[in-house]
Amino acid sequence: MIGEIAKELKNHAPFTLLGALTGVVMMVLFQSIPQSIALNTFYILHPAHVLLSALVTTSMYQMHKSGQGRYNLLALLMIGFVGSIGIATISDSLIPYLGEVMLDMPNRGLHIGFIEKWWLINPLALLGIAIAYFRPSTQFPHAGHVLLSTWASLFHILMAVGGPVNWLSYLVVFIFLFIAVVIPCCISDIVFPLLFVGKK
Repeated sequence: MIGEIAKELKNHAPFTLLGALTGVVMMVLFQSIPQSIALNTFYILHPAHVLLSALVTTSMYQMHKSGQGRYNLLALLMIGFVGSIGIATISDSLIPYLGEVMLDMPNRGLHIGFIEKWWLINPLALLGIAIAYFRPSTQFPHAGHVLLSTWASLFHILMAVGGPVNWLSYLVVFIFLFIAVVIPCCISDIVFPLLFVGKK
C-alpha cells in the first residue's frame, strides 16, 4: 500500500507544482482587489473544490476497492465526505490562515465553509460522492481539484492582504500554497481513500 501511495503521489506531482505557480501569478494580478470580492470569489472556488475533492476521493476508493469485490456504501459515503470536507477545510482555510498570521496581514480571518455556508458546501460534497458512485474518475478531476484548491487558498489570503505585497510575502505565499495543495489535496485524493482499501 505504501508503494501504491508513493506511485500516486509521484504521478500527481506536476499538478501540484502547476497549481502553486498559477497561485503566485494570480496573486500578482489580483493583489489589490477589495476584500468583499475576494470573499465572494473564495466562496465560489471553495465549494467547487469540495465538489471535485469528494469526486476524486470517492472515485479513488471505489476504483481500488471494486477490484477486491463488493465494498460498503456507507464506508464510501463517509470516506468521500470526510476526505473532502475535512481536508478541503485544512487546505483552503487553516493553512492559508497560518500564512496570514505569519505575515501579520491586517485583515486576517478564518473562514470555515462547511459551517459558514453549510447549506452550500455539504450538499456539494454529497453531489461529488454521488457522481463518483455512478461514474468514478480521478485524472482530470484531480488536476482541477489542485487548481481550485490553490486558488481558493489564495483568495482566502487576498481577503487578509490589505495593502501592497512585497517580494518576501510572495515567497511565503508560494510556500504556503504549495503546502496547502501538496499535503491536504494529495492526502484527501490519494492517501486517505487508499488507507481503507487494504491489500490487493
